[in-house]
Amino acid sequence: MSAKKTERLLNLVICLLHTRRHLSVQEIRELVPGYDQGSEDAFRRMFERDKEELRDLGIPLETGTDTAAHDDELGYRIARRDYELPPISLEPDEAAALGLAARLWQSAPLAGATGSALLKLRAAGVDAPDSGGALEPRVGAGEPAFEACLAAVTEGRSLLFDYRASGRPTPEQRRVDPWGVVWWHGRWYVVGHDTARADVRVFRLSRIVGAATAVGEAGTVQVPAETDLRALVARTAGEEPSRSASVRVRAGAAWALRREATSVTPDGEGWDRLEVGYSDPERFADRVTGYAADVVVRGPEEAREAVVRRLAALTEEPVS
Repeated sequence: MSAKKTERLLNLVICLLHTRRHLSVQEIRELVPGYDQGSEDAFRRMFERDKEELRDLGIPLETGTDTAAHDDELGYRIARRDYELPPISLEPDEAAALGLAARLWQSAPLAGATGSALLKLRAAGVDAPDSGGALEPRVGAGEPAFEACLAAVTEGRSLLFDYRASGRPTPEQRRVDPWGVVWWHGRWYVVGHDTARADVRVFRLSRIVGAATAVGEAGTVQVPAETDLRALVARTAGEEPSRSASVRVRAGAAWALRREATSVTPDGEGWDRLEVGYSDPERFADRVTGYAADVVVRGPEEAREAVVRRLAALTEEPVS
C-alpha cells in the first residue's frame, strides 16, 4: 500500500471515528484530506474502494441516517464501541516491542494531515473530541536521514548517501539496497547490501552526512529470506558487554532495559534492581538517561559519572 493511500485511509478512519452522527458522502469528501482533488466520479470510485479496504481490514464501517424518516442520504461512521479493543495485558517483552513500534510511529510524517482532519471536523460542527496527542505523532527519531531510510525500506528502493565512517575525516558516497532500519542500544542503523562492495553493511544513521536519497524503481530491493537484521547490527555495530552496571528501576518502567538485564530483583517498595551489561560508559549513559527519574545508576563509578555528565549537559547546570 502506498504512503498516500495509507494516509488517506488513516484520515478516513479518524474522521468517521470522531463523529457521533453519520456523515454524508459529500461531507466526507470535504473533511478528509486526499478526497478534495479530481472529479466527482473519480472521488466516488476512490471512496468505494476505500470502504472495501477498511472492511477487509476488519474496521466496522457503519451506514445509516440520523432521522426517523430514513429518507435522507445514507451516511457513514465508525462506532467506537465496535472499534475499540478490550483491555490488553502485555508481557514485558511484548511491551518492549510495542515501545519500539511507537518510536517508528512517532517519527511518521502524518501529524499535519491527521491534525488538520480533526480541525476540519470541529469547524464543520461535528463533535470531534481533542485527540490529546494520541493521534498526532511527534518526531522521536532525531536523525535527519531516518525518514528517507525508512521510506526507502518500505518502498523497496535503493539509497544514496554520503557516509563518514569511524576514524575517517571525510565522507564517502555509498549506494545501498536497504533491508531494514534497526534500533540498537540507543542508536538507529540501516542494514543492507552495499552495491559497490558487493557485501552486507551496517550504517549508523548519525554518521550519514546531509540528506539520504531514494533511487531506482520501487519494489526492486528484496530482503533475503531468513535475514536477521538485529543479529547483523549486533555483530557489526554492537560490542559484547564486558562490564555490568547495577541499576535501580521504578516498577513498571524501562521495559527495554529490563529485557537486556541479566538479573532483576526486588529493591524496596516500588523499585527493582537490575544488572545490565555494557561495554562503553558513554553509550550506556545514552541508553539510561532517557528514562529520567525512573532509573538510578548505582555503579560502577564510571557508569555513574557518565550519566551525571550527560544530565549536566542536558540541563546546562552543575549536577552533584
